[in-house]
Amino acid sequence: MTVTVVVGNPKPASRTLQAGRLLAEKLTGSAPHTVLDVVELGPGLLGWGDEAVAAAVKTVQESSVVVFASPTFKATYTGLLKLFLDQFAGGTGLQDVVAVPLMLGAGPAHAMAPDLLLKPVLSELGGTCALPGLYLIDETFAEDPALDAYAQRWAPVVAALTAAPSRTAHPCGS
Repeated sequence: MTVTVVVGNPKPASRTLQAGRLLAEKLTGSAPHTVLDVVELGPGLLGWGDEAVAAAVKTVQESSVVVFASPTFKATYTGLLKLFLDQFAGGTGLQDVVAVPLMLGAGPAHAMAPDLLLKPVLSELGGTCALPGLYLIDETFAEDPALDAYAQRWAPVVAALTAAPSRTAHPCGS
């Protein structure tokens, strides 16, 4: 199982990155193989053909499990993450990738954002989204019992999906 964390926070080395790593580790039992801090891709995200962006897209596509992590900005995921997700082909760009939406925010008002806003775009890209999204408070995510409860509940599902011959039988939203 190859595990990647994609972080769409405009601030490098953010709490969002830390939360994404932690969730990936708790879901899979090991540290992620790759952490893509999308802000490091810089202006290459503004068009198509950038080598670093293409390499990052390939890394995600070759992963078994990808935690897509974003802070909540203006009640949704960041434009930075959207720029990265725009690099993937619709319908097939995340084929055979178990996509896990994770969002952090300052308070509980946007707790549904991962499922209502991030999960649909991952679905449109062909990701396997059998897990619900996870929303954590950015100041307390590491101590939040919801993180452990989520990982305990969904780790067996991740293991089953990544062991299956074809994960595309479980698209997002189904």
